[in-house]
Amino acid sequence: MSGTRRSARPVRITLASLLGGDIDGAWWPYTGSIARELPELIGALHRPLGEIIDIDINWSAMEGAPDLNSMSYGLMSIPTGRGRPQRLMVITGRCARAKLLVVPHMTTPALGLMVMRRAAALPIPGAELDSKMFHTADCVVRAAQAESASWATRTPVGAVAADSATTQALHS
Repeated sequence: MSGTRRSARPVRITLASLLGGDIDGAWWPYTGSIARELPELIGALHRPLGEIIDIDINWSAMEGAPDLNSMSYGLMSIPTGRGRPQRLMVITGRCARAKLLVVPHMTTPALGLMVMRRAAALPIPGAELDSKMFHTADCVVRAAQAESASWATRTPVGAVAADSATTQALHS
């Protein structure tokens, strides 16, 4: 018997074929316990990024996740600004770095899949380009891209706060 732990469910992650954009893909955890699912995410990213040496996040343990489902029903029109910012992770490996949009675990399957495809710039069938799901996913990803660009320009003091937030969020 092997000493490695194997998840019964596959890691829900998408990565763009070319890394280095404001958003390089998305991760959609199954539960609100990021800490429990983080080892599988790290394992899934080992091949494309190399050994993982750092993870930064842009939220604190005290912040709730944005509600993407309410956006698809027209209850919220803008996923950033007045609302909660999109959750982002920057995962740095020895060979590469990826900026991931973290899809809230409570997101409906149809919207979650569309956000993941859109975040990784994967092809979207033409018939779906006019759908409400695509427009919602596109809005979410554009907000995440803006958040990522804003996050990248923050001072090193923000980086220290992010490291503290990483520790808090991973243990909550």
